[in-house]
Amino acid sequence: METVITTDKLTKRFGSFVAASELSFEVHRGEIFGFLGANGAGKTTAMRMLCGLLTPSSGKARIAGFDIYHETEKIKRNIGYMSQKFSLYDDLTVSENIRFYAGIYGMSIPAIKQKTKELLEELQLVNEAKTLVRELPLGWKQKLAFSVSIVHDPEIVFLDEPTGGVDPVTRRQFWDLIYAAADKGVTIFVTTHYMDEAEYCNRVSIMVDGVIAALDSPAGLKHQYGNQSMEDVFYELARKAKRGE
Repeated sequence: METVITTDKLTKRFGSFVAASELSFEVHRGEIFGFLGANGAGKTTAMRMLCGLLTPSSGKARIAGFDIYHETEKIKRNIGYMSQKFSLYDDLTVSENIRFYAGIYGMSIPAIKQKTKELLEELQLVNEAKTLVRELPLGWKQKLAFSVSIVHDPEIVFLDEPTGGVDPVTRRQFWDLIYAAADKGVTIFVTTHYMDEAEYCNRVSIMVDGVIAALDSPAGLKHQYGNQSMEDVFYELARKAKRGE
């Protein structure tokens, strides 16, 4: 399988504090890769490095084929990002949010018009195109935020706890969008604190105290640690943590 993320002993230090230590792993095209860790584990630091927002202290990495030290702007143009806050502007309409993000990602005006039309139809938001985002139900906001994060057809999309604060039904519907994107070849790199969502990933990495303590498929991790659920696996590893946030 084609590799789209490669890291080799990627490390970030803040003075004497090592936030992320010698992270080495690969993520493949179209894979749903879960990145788990308790507060202070280092997963946010790691994600910021991978997105080109934080310069590593040492180690190597290539994201979508680009070097993490010298090609950060190319990395940013070839990835998508969605945070728990949904990254939408409440005082803009649905269509204005789509056009705004498509413009940020450098799409041409004809492409923006076509993509806006396609997304409104796909999300069944044609009648809400001129509705302010603040007036949308939470579930619709979530779907819109994910769609604008991949409006430019990136190779990789980073999702930072994208389902926080929403009900279980809406969370499951959101994962349907993730599966659909992965089926089209988009690589999904997702952090979550819902352990049932870890079961939806192809592979899961669990960070503890700045290092990768375990990495395998959900089934492989449960077998390795002799547990029936990913929640049990996570807590077995996380309780060994010695540092807090």
